[in-house]
Amino acid sequence: MSQEASGDRRTPGRRQGDPVVGRRGLLMRHCPYRLKTRSRGFIHLQSERVETYQLFLRGHEAYLRTGPHYDFDHYRQLVHEDTQAFCGISKEVLEIKERLHHEFDRPDLSEHIEKLQSKEKKLELTAKLQLARQRAQDHPEDEDCQEKIQESRSRIIKNKEALSEIMQDFKYDSEESD
Repeated sequence: MSQEASGDRRTPGRRQGDPVVGRRGLLMRHCPYRLKTRSRGFIHLQSERVETYQLFLRGHEAYLRTGPHYDFDHYRQLVHEDTQAFCGISKEVLEIKERLHHEFDRPDLSEHIEKLQSKEKKLELTAKLQLARQRAQDHPEDEDCQEKIQESRSRIIKNKEALSEIMQDFKYDSEESD
């Protein structure tokens, strides 16, 4: 009786008693299409993250235009919605990271995602920039505010460069497996 007919899922050359990789694990590790789909999913989520970040920036610009009597309630709602979107994206990214590592046996790709997640400080850095911009708008005579704005912008640029480099490494390594 053949292996297929008997339902034996051992790979050819395996001996009786050898540990058997589960059917799902075997399929996942040996299916480049599914790996490519997960990698593309991660890249798409990063694009969503960038778009959400751009909406966040535009929302702050609109908020600053409401000064000196700022429409904080509207801005707070925007921040809440964007934060929810970022949390959802992060959750999905972490799921992909785990699958790449455990189901696809690609710790290299998982490590890129981990590095990227640790560098995703854009919101924190942007919040500092936004506060500095509002202070500068409210106190145009304060030269210290302009210095803080430049400092914050510089940190954001460096952070974006680091994120871009990690994404390039991820794309290169994920395409390498094709």
